[in-house]
Amino acid sequence: MTTSILKQLRVPIVGAPMAGGPSTPKLARAVSEAGGLGMIAGGLLTLEAFAAQIDSVRDVTIGVNLFLPEESSGADVKAYAERVAPWFERFDAEPGVLPRRDDFYADKFAWLLAHPVPVVSSTFATFDADEVATLHSVGTEVWATVATASDASVATANGVDALVVQGPEAGGHRSTFDGSAPELPLTELLAAVREISQLPRIAAGGLMDGNDVAPLLDSGAAHAVQLGTALLNTPEAGTKPVHRQQLTRATDTAVTRAFSGRPARGLVNEFMRENSEAAPLAYPDLHYLTAPLRAKAAAQNDPSALSMWAGTGHRRAQAKPAAELVAEWARQLGR
Repeated sequence: MTTSILKQLRVPIVGAPMAGGPSTPKLARAVSEAGGLGMIAGGLLTLEAFAAQIDSVRDVTIGVNLFLPEESSGADVKAYAERVAPWFERFDAEPGVLPRRDDFYADKFAWLLAHPVPVVSSTFATFDADEVATLHSVGTEVWATVATASDASVATANGVDALVVQGPEAGGHRSTFDGSAPELPLTELLAAVREISQLPRIAAGGLMDGNDVAPLLDSGAAHAVQLGTALLNTPEAGTKPVHRQQLTRATDTAVTRAFSGRPARGLVNEFMRENSEAAPLAYPDLHYLTAPLRAKAAAQNDPSALSMWAGTGHRRAQAKPAAELVAEWARQLGR
């Protein structure tokens, strides 16, 4: 079983939506034109930027990802801000302020109803049944990113069309609905999800080329895959220069809440080592708190205080155009 969009793909590869800069309309276009499905990362964008990015790629088939709003966690963000104050002094940066908690979600959702796209996926939660039905009414397929079998069960019950099954090997934020960070490997998670849902599965996590992908497709564990870290070093990506450099220099990744207040896998650096254990579960509070610090670190090409999201296969990221990579992966898959 596959969705109508997955059936249309010449290559069963989705370009992961990587919010905060790496995902760009150019990258989405390149992946889609090469036969996969490019995604616009709607998280952390204003409504105006969100609309402009989507409208710039209307002539190709793309998907859009939304961050679903987080309720206040009640965590002691002030105490964490005091803990990391020396880092702000070191980079001559002022702590950031939380502008709003909802990421313009209601506005973005309403805009997508008025200006439909082929696919909308969710991160951090699933659309509720009414939202799924409303998106279906305008011809949009609905996917949910899940990182546990229990979350997959909720999303399935709400009527989504497919599940992006995200293993712990994935770079960036873990899409558990409760903000946890379980460690069940992708292959085992796919099997667990398959036990409770018959929806199409799009596998994500640690996959870097067609050779990684083929066993999952051939075995029926997944119907397609979503790759993000493998695209970070393409010229179309908006990855910061120091992040690109560290992809092949850094040796380890780890899951941390230190930068954003939600578990996310990135390249290990000094800020993570010093603050990961103390960081509360408080997204997007910590994201906005540390934003000025991260911006200063990036401007100075200093990797010590920058969130450099990446999956476990980061050292295999290739500095090639996205179209070349998708074509290479297609050949490895015999497509």
